[in-house]
Amino acid sequence: MLIYLIGFMGCGKSYLGKQVAQTLNYSFVDLDELIEENEQKNIAEIFAQEGETHFRYLEQKYLAQTVSRKNCVVATGGGTPCFFDNMDVINKNGVSVYLFASTKILLERLQNDKEKRPKISSLGQNELESYIKRLLDQRSVFYEKAHMKIIQKEDKNQNNELLKRAIRQILAS
Repeated sequence: MLIYLIGFMGCGKSYLGKQVAQTLNYSFVDLDELIEENEQKNIAEIFAQEGETHFRYLEQKYLAQTVSRKNCVVATGGGTPCFFDNMDVINKNGVSVYLFASTKILLERLQNDKEKRPKISSLGQNELESYIKRLLDQRSVFYEKAHMKIIQKEDKNQNNELLKRAIRQILAS
């Protein structure tokens, strides 16, 4: 089974995905890391040198490569479901789980992690909060197409348990 974790940057897709994969004895793929490995550049370099449009094509290309995997948890990039037919690819080939986090939680997490994220690296706190609200509003139409939605809590351990419970439900059905 393929389990795709989707949601806004900073919602915990990679962090929780690794833990759930380990619990299930599944492999784990972080789509951004897959892109970086294969392109031999980090995401910020790809954005700076080749632009967002090129990055979105790479994202689509490497997402397509994940569909042949078995027993794998895939953490997508925050924008992955929102471009091309990526959300349809995700839903046709696996179970999608939307990790929803409030603007408050995302702001706290992203404030300390901006240097790795080219789209927010230069934003101050107020600008970052507005950016999160605007993008969450735009992207929610894609995120809400997920098979399952988990509303994140501030406590990461609680989120881990919520996701594990949801995955057990998926496996039991």
